[in-house]
Amino acid sequence: MIPYWLMFALFALGAAFEQAGERRWRGALAAAFVVLALAIGLRWDVGADWPNYQRMFDYTARIDFWRAIAIGDPGYQAFNWVANHSGGDIWMVNLAGAAIFAFGLVRFASVQRRPWLTLLVAIPYLVIVVAMGYTRQAVAIGVLLAGLANFIVTGRILRFAWYVVVAALFHKTAIVAFPLAAMAGPRNGLVNLLIAISVTAVLYYTFLAKDSDALIKNYVGARYSSDGAGVRVAMSLVPAMIFLAARDRFDFSDLERRLWTGFAIASIGALILLLTLSSSTAVDRLALYLIPLQLAVGAAVPGALVRQGLGVGTVIAYAFAVQFTWLNYATHARYWVPYRNILSM
Repeated sequence: MIPYWLMFALFALGAAFEQAGERRWRGALAAAFVVLALAIGLRWDVGADWPNYQRMFDYTARIDFWRAIAIGDPGYQAFNWVANHSGGDIWMVNLAGAAIFAFGLVRFASVQRRPWLTLLVAIPYLVIVVAMGYTRQAVAIGVLLAGLANFIVTGRILRFAWYVVVAALFHKTAIVAFPLAAMAGPRNGLVNLLIAISVTAVLYYTFLAKDSDALIKNYVGARYSSDGAGVRVAMSLVPAMIFLAARDRFDFSDLERRLWTGFAIASIGALILLLTLSSSTAVDRLALYLIPLQLAVGAAVPGALVRQGLGVGTVIAYAFAVQFTWLNYATHARYWVPYRNILSM
């Protein structure tokens, strides 16, 4: 567990010393990118899905490029095929994916008032569990985080749509993020609704339509269950309720308030789906796209609900509790512990 706690300590140190809106610590974000990319990308046999990803990688050695991208998420399969046919190993795929994820996370953090606290909130679950366990979806989330950062700065929803397209190349379910952002656009509500419906429909028919029957059969019909799905949905529900109860106290722009309001409502919807659907796995995996709300609200708590110093300490303590609980008590933590890195083998 020591590498996980060293990473936590590094980002906790940055979070403790940065000041809201300060530029000095932002210059060190490049170092944060390197640490995240190497820790995630050079891991070895870490994560519950490692054997599945290894099989995907091995299979691309026996097929041509077009067959490879036709049988799975094309972006991820392209990484597999290129690495395999250039004599590489799966760590090359992981490192490329980790670099994309780390860039997106750091880019998202850079547009928050407390970048290091944003990154710290991400460490216990988004980085350790998701990025080191669900490679394809982690890349998709990284792309979406970069897109959300751009959207927060520019307000251009159609540009965000292109980020969603790239994210969907690595995990088709990423298209669910588009309507959440589209409804927060700077145009009037009716125009936003029309954009959300029309673009989402195009994305659905492009990426999901041909696989929808299989997804429903595999996730809903089979009634797959994810251990801890309720806890993970609650991790977004809690900041959602905090934000909705006091959103005028958060130092967000009007666009950000609309954006995070949509995410908060979706978090409540995830709870309803969890209570009503037979498959918790389907809700669990889709709820991963609500994690940006956790990052934005968690990093904005200091100064919004609690005075600055106490607020930062409270968020650090919360992140510590999440990481400690998951590493020591989660059902599947044994697939992450001990942490192994290709450089130490």
